[in-house]
Amino acid sequence: MVEWNFLAVFSDFDLLMIGLSNTLKVTALALLFGVPLGLVFAVMRLSTTRPLSMAAAFIIEFFRTTPPLVQLFWFFFALPILIDVRMTPFIAAIVTFSIQSSAFFAEIFRGGIQSIDKGQWEGAKAIGMNYRQSLQRVILPQAVKRMIPAFMERSIELLKTTTLVSTVAYADLMFQANDLAQKTFRPLEVYTVVAVMYFLLIFVFSQLSIAVERRLAQSGESTVR
Repeated sequence: MVEWNFLAVFSDFDLLMIGLSNTLKVTALALLFGVPLGLVFAVMRLSTTRPLSMAAAFIIEFFRTTPPLVQLFWFFFALPILIDVRMTPFIAAIVTFSIQSSAFFAEIFRGGIQSIDKGQWEGAKAIGMNYRQSLQRVILPQAVKRMIPAFMERSIELLKTTTLVSTVAYADLMFQANDLAQKTFRPLEVYTVVAVMYFLLIFVFSQLSIAVERRLAQSGESTVR
């Protein structure tokens, strides 16, 4: 019969909190760089310049379809060989998840932009706006409201994906959990606590996403998936 003992886990709970802080740091920075990069890729994808559109399409599909763990290993182990630069686990994680998430955000942006009626483009053009001004001042403000639930959902997926950084020895929540489990010989209790921590964190974000989506539905805004 299994005898549960969480005392050893909670006596070193500060280690798990440090790991959680590092996990949130990677997630936040990946969003900070991934969202604007996704917008760039989306605009490139929608460009009438074929080489630009094809390049963006290739990048988007490549990072959407290849496993994020393979991408992380490539940036951490292979890229330093090609460019002769030292790559820390933290930098590798930020680069990997920024680009990987940008590919998904690009499709969200593209769907949101394309959901706006063409009359909006024509109206902006009629008052003398160029493409950039139309996109910035007319299209995106309307499209972003529709994209918010999809953005939040993708952000939650990004948070879960960051658990992979423990494989390159970055001290995220999973890395600290593995270390604590080996030190205390209590893997059952350690991973149970970590599972609950992830559940609570993601549950809060999920409920926030649902609340935002309901609010948008009540205001008459459709959402983009």
